[in-house]
Amino acid sequence: MNSTNIRSNKWPLSSQVFHWISALLLLVTWLLMLLYQYTDTKLYISLHKAFGISVLCWMIARVLNRLLTRAPAPVVMPKWQLLISQLNHFVLYAILIAMPIAGLLMSVYGGRPVDIFGLFEIPVFVTPDRSLARLFNDIHTDIIWPMIIAFTLLHVGAALYHQFILKDKLINRMK
Repeated sequence: MNSTNIRSNKWPLSSQVFHWISALLLLVTWLLMLLYQYTDTKLYISLHKAFGISVLCWMIARVLNRLLTRAPAPVVMPKWQLLISQLNHFVLYAILIAMPIAGLLMSVYGGRPVDIFGLFEIPVFVTPDRSLARLFNDIHTDIIWPMIIAFTLLHVGAALYHQFILKDKLINRMK
């Protein structure tokens, strides 16, 4: 068989980079929000918003990468596990795109532009509306954030289950 027709059991390097930097960006964005809650400075919320927009841009690029690169051969597992895995990945991608959009809309409907690391600003491009700002705040913090926690824990838990219980070296596909 021609070696070019054999599917690798690892994700391409570009997918690995997108995966791990997504995790890092999400962690930094969360830590900045945590710091903001325990300090009086606006610096952390400004950085939180800039990193949030970075997550949005990164996730759009990640989706494009996913569409343009070939996935490794599927791991052998029951169909129900494969279905849950695929659903979990889809939901993670969707909420990691929806979260920064909701945050951006919360800011602009609140009449606040979003500074991007002092390089440029996303202006208020809508008519400010406090009720819509509150709605997007609720979506951002009360709906999407718990979903990110739940689906990330499911993702990490499944990876650890494969690594340490099944010992099928699933994590090696992403490193």
